[in-house]
Amino acid sequence: MKTDFSLAQLADPDIAEADKILRACVHCGFCTATCPTYVLLGDELDSPRGRIYLIKEMLEKDKPPTAEVVKHIDRCLSCLACMTTCPSGVHYMHLVDQARVRIEKDYSRPLAERALRAVLALVLPRPGLFRTSMIMARLARPFAALLPAKADATPGLMRRIKAMLALAPNSLPPPGPSGGSVFPAQGEKRGRVALLQGCAQQVLAPRINQAAINLLTRHGIEVVLVRDEQCCGALTHHLGQDGDALARARANIKVWKKEAEQGGLDAILITASGCGTVIKDYGFMLREDRDFASPAAQISALAKDITEYVAGIALAPSSQKGDVTVAYHSACSLQHGQKITGLPKELLSKNGFVVKDVPESHLCCGSAGTYNILQPDIASRLRDRKVANIATVKPDMIAAGNIGCMVQIAGGTSVPVVHTIELLDWATGGPRPGLN
Repeated sequence: MKTDFSLAQLADPDIAEADKILRACVHCGFCTATCPTYVLLGDELDSPRGRIYLIKEMLEKDKPPTAEVVKHIDRCLSCLACMTTCPSGVHYMHLVDQARVRIEKDYSRPLAERALRAVLALVLPRPGLFRTSMIMARLARPFAALLPAKADATPGLMRRIKAMLALAPNSLPPPGPSGGSVFPAQGEKRGRVALLQGCAQQVLAPRINQAAINLLTRHGIEVVLVRDEQCCGALTHHLGQDGDALARARANIKVWKKEAEQGGLDAILITASGCGTVIKDYGFMLREDRDFASPAAQISALAKDITEYVAGIALAPSSQKGDVTVAYHSACSLQHGQKITGLPKELLSKNGFVVKDVPESHLCCGSAGTYNILQPDIASRLRDRKVANIATVKPDMIAAGNIGCMVQIAGGTSVPVVHTIELLDWATGGPRPGLN
């Protein structure tokens, strides 16, 4: 793709990066076939190719984005399926992230939408506030039932609030262990890792990290929950609030680097793949920061999805499960963002599960961070499509590697939705998941 940035614009490292990404695009359109919004809506501007044109024009002209541009960028799930499909290696993720920052900076959204986004950015990265909000949402849910049932009969903001209330669970589990906790290895110590505590996950499903701790310590790995760790920054990063996201990244780099220097770390393990994609990108996000560029790259190199690390451990299956059929949902952030595709399925198969691929597994479930709140209509259609595809393989359980996907899919099915690590923990001596 030919670009027309001025020399002054290209002096900006972000614009220079955008120029490189745009020039790699050859307009082939392969990306349209795997883009969830294009598959649903059939609008070229709701495809990666269409959005690339919109972003190019916005950046080249260096003018505030129009409402039309914002609409189509907002509809992007950042599922990154286009990056998996693209034969030219167009790094769409870094381009759309830059567009979101520009929109956040230069576009004035309606007051109600600004307020909703501000609440999400305030609450979701803070587990204490998030827990309180879930309790309040549960109390408010009966009032949501009074809103019109049809989406097109409910005003936009109220649809979003209704979607947000619907995601609140009927009950919350007790909090998990706090930062600063250390879980010693059982038997001979074979390694030491930090385990990301997460934000929403530690409120909604602390059992996931507990399963990871149980499995790791059972196999000789010491696990530490690093004190003063923050949200990874993914939530505000995808809302275009880069200042907040980078501040959280720097804070995490400091505490993880300190832990690595004091006690040694083989890896920083992540059980929420949406977080993993961003942490693995810290090196890029802070590449121009003189003080953090090198430490950020080091931390990104240490970051691993839990399945990447567990694959290097000789697991010892112990439970007699019988034939349990598992439909494996490959989270977009794992298969497209981190390029981890077959590994989780191989681990499950090796440890006694009957693993079934889900038709249209490349398509997003509609969770995508805050997408199922901000774009509830599209998100619901994607969830229903995903659940229908899952149902065709008749599973006993559904496995996924990201809490957002788990919550989203569970909203449309009665089949237990569990994390891959919970199944592996069960296979090696832990409790059966999906019973509560």
